[in-house]
Amino acid sequence: MKIVPYLFFEGSCEEAMNAYAKVLGGRIDGLMRFKDMPADQQRPGMDQKVVHAHLVAEGCELMASDAPSEYFQKPQGVAVSVHVDQPAEADRIFSALAEGGQVSMPIGKTFWAERFGMLTDRFGIPWMIDCPPAKG
Repeated sequence: MKIVPYLFFEGSCEEAMNAYAKVLGGRIDGLMRFKDMPADQQRPGMDQKVVHAHLVAEGCELMASDAPSEYFQKPQGVAVSVHVDQPAEADRIFSALAEGGQVSMPIGKTFWAERFGMLTDRFGIPWMIDCPPAKG
């Protein structure tokens, strides 16, 4: 079994997934648009929007879609958590995701982690970046 976060966007899915692929060092493994759906299931005005995207990076996967406006809800009560082994990598990922977003907890040392921080990125997705203390 594997759990894969599925993110919903209000029209910015492709831009967000490309940004995440760059930040996480991954690639978009698949992307389908609403125009590619069977004619009876297409949504007016959403032809170029993303019906499904799949991102693969070392140790992670993300899936996503643009939600039709009547179904879109801002994420609430959940965050995508990224765990890395190196403090510099935690700082890099945090800074990249925070650009244009809102930091709720600046990245720094905590009693449980060498680096930990929380933010909501410019696409409205909440993230937690974590780097555990060095072992030994």
